[in-house]
Amino acid sequence: VTHRLSIAYHPQTSGQVEVSNSGLKRILERAVGENRASWSDKLDDALWAFRTTFKTPIGCTPYKLVYEKSFHLLIELEHRAYWALKHVNFDLKITGDHCKLQLNELSELRDQAYENSVIYKERAKKLHDSKIKNRIFNVGDQVLLFNSRLKIFYGKLKTRWSGPFTITQVFSYGTLELSQPNGPNFK
Repeated sequence: VTHRLSIAYHPQTSGQVEVSNSGLKRILERAVGENRASWSDKLDDALWAFRTTFKTPIGCTPYKLVYEKSFHLLIELEHRAYWALKHVNFDLKITGDHCKLQLNELSELRDQAYENSVIYKERAKKLHDSKIKNRIFNVGDQVLLFNSRLKIFYGKLKTRWSGPFTITQVFSYGTLELSQPNGPNFK
């Protein structure tokens, strides 16, 4: 078994955790409706729905990644249990070989899901990068400054831009020195 590590004690730094949580949150919002106090009662159903839904980035369901097979409803499990009892194999060597084969198939499935995830991320990056505009700033240009602190201290009607500022010096990698008419210069 190959373990892939993540920073579990600080999930804010993992974008994948945030994406998963937002998907689970959407499912809970639809399941709970107006009665938001009952979200904990619906959590098991929401997790089941989330785990058994096909995920495009990995090319299968999270359930299949863990158990190597598609999920089944309870009525299907009862039927399969009866079928399995009729066809059970008590030869330990054949059963052991079959289990090893299943573990190898599970490893291959997880590797394929990892490759699908990498391909999906590359496509998303390519799409994102195609929308980025290369801006060239010159000394003397007037610019507005984006105030990122307003994301922390939320205000719907507040403007997130301040300025105008004048560019006094251009450094490498897009760093600028700005000046304001009645204040000091800053980078």
